[in-house]
Amino acid sequence: MIRFIVTDVDGTLVKDGSPEVYPELFDVVKQLKKKGIVFAVASGRQYDSIRRMFEPIANDMIFIAENGSHVVCRGQEMDVTLMDPHMAREVILELRTLGEGYDLVVSTPNGCYIESNNKQFLDLIRYGYRNKMTLVEDVLKESLSINKIAVFHRPSIRDIGEERLIPKWKDKLKVCMAGEDWVDFMDLSVDKGKAIEKIQKFLGILPEETMAFGDNGNDLGMMKMAKESYAVETGREEVKKAAKYICGSYEKKGVYQVMKSLL
Repeated sequence: MIRFIVTDVDGTLVKDGSPEVYPELFDVVKQLKKKGIVFAVASGRQYDSIRRMFEPIANDMIFIAENGSHVVCRGQEMDVTLMDPHMAREVILELRTLGEGYDLVVSTPNGCYIESNNKQFLDLIRYGYRNKMTLVEDVLKESLSINKIAVFHRPSIRDIGEERLIPKWKDKLKVCMAGEDWVDFMDLSVDKGKAIEKIQKFLGILPEETMAFGDNGNDLGMMKMAKESYAVETGREEVKKAAKYICGSYEKKGVYQVMKSLL
């Protein structure tokens, strides 16, 4: 019997950077709650961003934000994992060398800090992701408790991410692709799967009672902690191999269809 459902957001539940979730999902979550099923989202986004997306049900669900470095359970902060300040500084200095067109987001549990003057990027953060955002000249001059650093580049950052950034930092930090446009850096202990494990222990729920949905490399940990694991059909091949099942893409509302089948 399923008691806990957790889904990734961008690329799995909705299109990358979408500001909203279709309202039918809220109705299903409310009905599943009546059956005793707990609902959570696990995203690379910051807490404020995903909370705004799920505002109608926000106090009845769990948010695994910033890839698991910030967990909020039914309105109460449950867990925050910060980066080592010296390591965070090294990463920021390295990412600055990538040059123009590579934009940084430095996240804290209370919002993110950005140096960029790229209007298109700022509009994406402000209106797409709807982040709580502060513009600064130099993030290194701010006294910040950093839980994630992300670098963004379009049309894709995958080559630099997989060939340069991940190999260089993987033994010091948790580094992963978060979609086609982002590379995320967190403390080495951070993982969506580990966050799910903490929640399972807190709620007394087993992996056999857990269902998870994902599409990208930062979702692999979730697949391990949920016996009923789904990759969307448009997901990365490594995620589809790790998942037990394949479901429809966000365009087909695949996550919603599977959740609805539990009613």
